[in-house]
Amino acid sequence: MKTDLSEKLRILAESAKYDVSCSSGGVRRRGMDGAPGSTGSWGVCHSFTEDGRCVSLFKIMLTNFCIYDCAYCINRRRNDRPRTMLSTAELVGLTMEFYRRNYIEGLFLSSGVVRSPDYTMERMLRVVKELRTVHRFGGYIHMKSIPGSSRELVMEAGRYADRLSVNVEIPTEANLRLLAPDKSRESIYTPMSFIHQGVIAGAEERRLFRSAPPFAPAGQSTQMIVGATDERDSEILRLSSQLYRVKGMRRVYYSGFVPVNSYDKRLPSVGSAPLVRENRLYQADWLMRFYGFTAAEIADDAHPDLDLEIDPKLAWALRHPEIFPVDVNRAEYGLILRVPGIGVKSARMIVTARRSGRITADAMARMGVVMKKARYFVTCGGVPAGACIADMTPERVRRTLVPRQRCRTTAGQLSFAFPE
Repeated sequence: MKTDLSEKLRILAESAKYDVSCSSGGVRRRGMDGAPGSTGSWGVCHSFTEDGRCVSLFKIMLTNFCIYDCAYCINRRRNDRPRTMLSTAELVGLTMEFYRRNYIEGLFLSSGVVRSPDYTMERMLRVVKELRTVHRFGGYIHMKSIPGSSRELVMEAGRYADRLSVNVEIPTEANLRLLAPDKSRESIYTPMSFIHQGVIAGAEERRLFRSAPPFAPAGQSTQMIVGATDERDSEILRLSSQLYRVKGMRRVYYSGFVPVNSYDKRLPSVGSAPLVRENRLYQADWLMRFYGFTAAEIADDAHPDLDLEIDPKLAWALRHPEIFPVDVNRAEYGLILRVPGIGVKSARMIVTARRSGRITADAMARMGVVMKKARYFVTCGGVPAGACIADMTPERVRRTLVPRQRCRTTAGQLSFAFPE
């Protein structure tokens, strides 16, 4: 690799590392004879940085030049840092070379905004179009859609990319105007709507004509920055729920605030947002997507922030002792799914197994149920009498489950103290 190209790669890969919405999945693209690349329906391989951030695929920016001045972004226009840009030929060549060497299984392409959203989007589109049409690349492609892009460019991008995404970044409009004055909610949500419409239209077309080309078969995703502004977890989860319901979002990613521009007075003076808060939001998101919980059940006005000490499912159960204990031999699937320690797979196994005999605590443990938690919220053979939440207070159950862990949040950071 030429020295100047190697330096470009180093700069742009470093600039792209803060975008975490790059995982793949939900698409199967078969390789063609004589053409490189294929994508399994389980997604592609991922790797992770030391701080846990996903750097799957060939994660790169077309350029880190940007006309915007977002307070939280390392690539903001006022930052004095090395800037560069890859040509279409360079980026296509790198992707194909890395794929042939088995370094990658796909491409995650983003970019700073140069000249205008449409100008940037058109340059990115050239890359993915050439990969698909000239090199017949069959690997996974995730392409960022630039806020403010035109409908024509977004719809064309959906013909070549497996997934498209537009980052919400800041959950509320007032804080978005404060930290990203060059952006607006309309510029973000409009291309989201274009993608959603394209996915629906593409699915309908393929239902009528099996040979019709897919439109962004892996759907769309977005990312929110957590901790850069004062939004409560309840606000974040309500927005996520709305995006899943109205925009057909496939995934919402949560990125803990990293103070890359500490000199900006609009940003919080504390350090990075606690990673455990980011993790709790992912757990809450999982509950909304697969466990039937609503955002209001997980975090409401009385409890606007997630409990950093325990997972949100356990926190909900402790707030609603009147629902428990659940008789796993009689309760419906949806209620069994709400028992702490019981997941989707084990809940299905319980419902299936009880048709041929009564479920016991030992049988649940063999199914993968975390009985350390579940024993306080269920009734079945083998669960000790007087050990359920109905016979104990929620506070006592909590102390039993987290006897040594003391959660202390100071200056926006989380620390744990473990006594000897």
